Amino acid sequence: MSELCLDNLCRECYNTDMKIEQSVEDYLETIYIISQSAEQVHQVDVSRALRVSQPAVTKAMRKLKDLGYVHTVGMHVYLTEQGLARAENVYEKHKLLRAFLTDLGVSGENAERDACLIEHIISDETYEAIKKRMRKEKS
Repeated sequence: MSELCLDNLCRECYNTDMKIEQSVEDYLETIYIISQSAEQVHQVDVSRALRVSQPAVTKAMRKLKDLGYVHTVGMHVYLTEQGLARAENVYEKHKLLRAFLTDLGVSGENAERDACLIEHIISDETYEAIKKRMRKEKS
C-alpha cells in the first residue's frame, strides 16, 4: 500500500463525522456502564466519568435526545431502546477488543486505552473476524 493510501485512510478515520459518532458512542457507553451499578444516571455522573464540563454534557444530551438515544427527566438520563442497543453494541466491542489485546500481550492499561479508540473505527468485517478468532481460542 502506498503512503498516499495510508494518508487517505488516516483522514477517513479522523473526519468530523467519525469524531461526532465517537462522541455519541462514548456518551452512550458511559451512560450504560453507570446504569449497570446505579439505579439512576445523573448528568453529573456522566460529566465526572467522561471528565467533561456540565454544559458539555447538557449539549450532548440534547444531541442524544434528537437522535432518539436518550430521554431525560430533570437531571436524570435514561437510554431508550435504540440507545440501549447501540450502547450495548459499543460496550461489547470494547470488552472483546480489550480481551483480544491483552491476549496478545498488551498491558491492561494500554489495552483499555486502545480498545476505547478502536471500538469506534473498526470495520464490521474486522470486528467479526476478531470475535470469531476469540471464540475459536476459547473452545
